[in-house]
Amino acid sequence: MAAFVRTDRGVPETTALYQIFIRNYTKEGTFAAATKKLSEVKSLGFSWVYLTPIHPIGKVNRKGSQGSPYAIADYRKVDPELGTVDDLKNFIAEANRLGLKVMIDVVYNHTAPDSRLAHEHPEWFLKGADGKPGRKCEDWSDVIDLDYVSPESRDDLWDELIDTLIYWRELGIEGFRCDVASLVPREFWVEARRRVNLRDPATGKEKRPTLWLAESVHPSFLLYLRDAGFHAWSEPELHDAFDLTYDYDGWQRLEQVWAGKRNLAYYLDFLEVQRAAYPAWAQKIRYLENHDQRRAASRFGKGKRLEAWTAFYQLLPGCTFAYMGQEWAIEEYPTLFEKNPVPWEEGDRAFREYFGKLFNATQKIKSEAHRFSWTELAEGLVLLERQGDSGKFYCLCNLDGRSGFMELSKPLEGTDLLSGKAVHLKGRIDIPQGALLIKG
Repeated sequence: MAAFVRTDRGVPETTALYQIFIRNYTKEGTFAAATKKLSEVKSLGFSWVYLTPIHPIGKVNRKGSQGSPYAIADYRKVDPELGTVDDLKNFIAEANRLGLKVMIDVVYNHTAPDSRLAHEHPEWFLKGADGKPGRKCEDWSDVIDLDYVSPESRDDLWDELIDTLIYWRELGIEGFRCDVASLVPREFWVEARRRVNLRDPATGKEKRPTLWLAESVHPSFLLYLRDAGFHAWSEPELHDAFDLTYDYDGWQRLEQVWAGKRNLAYYLDFLEVQRAAYPAWAQKIRYLENHDQRRAASRFGKGKRLEAWTAFYQLLPGCTFAYMGQEWAIEEYPTLFEKNPVPWEEGDRAFREYFGKLFNATQKIKSEAHRFSWTELAEGLVLLERQGDSGKFYCLCNLDGRSGFMELSKPLEGTDLLSGKAVHLKGRIDIPQGALLIKG
């Protein structure tokens, strides 16, 4: 059993992000069509909308017929397939009217081979053994990597990229999710934040607050890059500039749990390592899926096991993150390389209702009860506990869909926050299916 811990609140745990891939969010695949659906995101209770890259896509070495949005041709333009800058401004205005803030993807490790910067400044790119623009990861064949270290590129490249961030910030973007941030020098991100957020060196305060989310990488990939002779930065190092990082250091452990190679404590014990190794203000985003990972409904099935894992991840220390369609238990994974709209018609309405109620409840719990602990009652059965000034909250999660009986070492009593019914559990009980969320 883990001891109670206090989670830091530099960024509130109720900072919740909903990811939208504009091309595949609607059948039209445009800003205008997505704008009409923003009220649905707001109705769930999210505070941020994060947009997968919105820029023109390169044509050289393009993957698939549409290309990856992460192979960017011009950082200062929007993809005409998605609409115009005015359409984007309308999207931002409607989001703000609803009380949502907008974050965009920043892809600064690489560009498309035929990008504007590649044409205008080939000296700003990493060179391969043949002297031509190259990349650190050969599997990413549709991009070439920027060189942040060379004297030929350092000052001018840094100025160009940071000025681009300032351009989007002044247009109304209030957050940046930085793709594979671990592969870009920590010093660049520190300088970018200083200039974008307008940090006052005398007081340390920021005049233009902007939220920074780093897509960190799996530890195994980070070590692979370092062993290959490249620089790569870990999450604790990135938090010098970033408010939030991905949970990929923990995710690598969760993958072992899901594969049946480790028990859940292998992941949960690591939460304490994260808390100790990171700066006090650091927060993780917690997720079950994103555009790089398979759908949660595909992994767990549509049913009580999916409900249990959804409750589990939403109550972990950190900020809740969801990918478009997750709330409807969509199983189909939308490819990055084709026009492949989310099949909303296949969504599970009952799960959507469950997700909405659960998310509302867990966000309220996070706002009131910041101390987190857990107890693994049996394999696949975990009791999460949150405690604050307003009392205690419990969540009994049956993550493996087990049935039968179990023995409780202490009673669980209170109110079921989803049904409103009284809960009195003690001694030998039937193992509840899904998740039981209780206010003690």
